[in-house]
Amino acid sequence: MLSLVEHTGLLVIAIATVFAMTSEVVTMVRSIQVTLTDLLLLFLYLEVLAMVGLYYNSGKLPVRFPLYIGMVALARYLILDMKAMDDWRMLAVTGSILILTLAVFLIRFGHVRYPYLGDESSVELRRTQD
Repeated sequence: MLSLVEHTGLLVIAIATVFAMTSEVVTMVRSIQVTLTDLLLLFLYLEVLAMVGLYYNSGKLPVRFPLYIGMVALARYLILDMKAMDDWRMLAVTGSILILTLAVFLIRFGHVRYPYLGDESSVELRRTQD
């Protein structure tokens, strides 16, 4: 029962993301203009779809994907509201992006240096390094 609810939720997220993506493309076509913020928004939608697809294929959700989405969302926010932001808010947003970047780096480093016990490919990689 829980698996059915989980897959239904993922399907709803995927359909809603495709709908939002299509709506954004229609808006760009109507205005005959594409901005950097539009492209970043489309990139966010692609990241969400990739995250849903990865979860469907492997049954696992890497922590990195939401971090990537957060970095792009913060960059989009920074680009959209840069003129209205004071210096401290800009520093806070860029600092947040830096912290998320460091978190991704630490997660990747930890995964390569200290592989998961149940991950056979990582264990095999570790054996060849030793």
